[in-house]
Amino acid sequence: MAEKTGSERPRITPRGNGPLLVKGLPLLRSSKGEQLKSDGTIVLCRCGGSANKPYCDGTHRKNGFADANTAERGADRTEAYAGPGVTILDNRFLCAHVGACTDGLAEVFKYGEEPWIDPGAADAERICEAIRCCPSGALAYALGGKEERDYGRDPAITVSKDGPYFVVGGAELETEAWGQGASREHYALCRCGASKNKPFCDGSHGAIGFTDEKN
Repeated sequence: MAEKTGSERPRITPRGNGPLLVKGLPLLRSSKGEQLKSDGTIVLCRCGGSANKPYCDGTHRKNGFADANTAERGADRTEAYAGPGVTILDNRFLCAHVGACTDGLAEVFKYGEEPWIDPGAADAERICEAIRCCPSGALAYALGGKEERDYGRDPAITVSKDGPYFVVGGAELETEAWGQGASREHYALCRCGASKNKPFCDGSHGAIGFTDEKN
């Protein structure tokens, strides 16, 4: 894939106390893999209340949605776990808590244990493959001292099942809330309305029981 310039990349603009405006997006898909309407400027719900998810229907004006980022920034730091052939980089502050790592490689990413990462429990290739499935960018890796955070994919947004928007391909996001080591190539955006780290997902969709039967 040829690298796109800033003017060619899709642009995502979070509106104040309102939806996400997305321009130039070639692909929007549901969690079922269905292609959804994405031409022109699309307006995506992020208050959690739209009856026409993933699209905005104006409910944010009625349900008191506020887009203030109230996350505690003291937790925004990257930890390094060095193993044979690969170093795993982890910033829990960025995590969307969708379980891609623990489900995909449980011997390395150990839910509920401390330390929760064992970089020596699998070979480097399998670890890198699992990390590339992390939708939020909380996980990255370093090979030979070179950090790898961006994977050169085509631009797309996936409406995850009862969870955030998974963005890949370097869509330009208008925000100043980037965390330490955050990837600009892929990230997860809140659509339940409850994240403290807006516009990014912090896993609050699980705590509040957010559901979207259609997508």
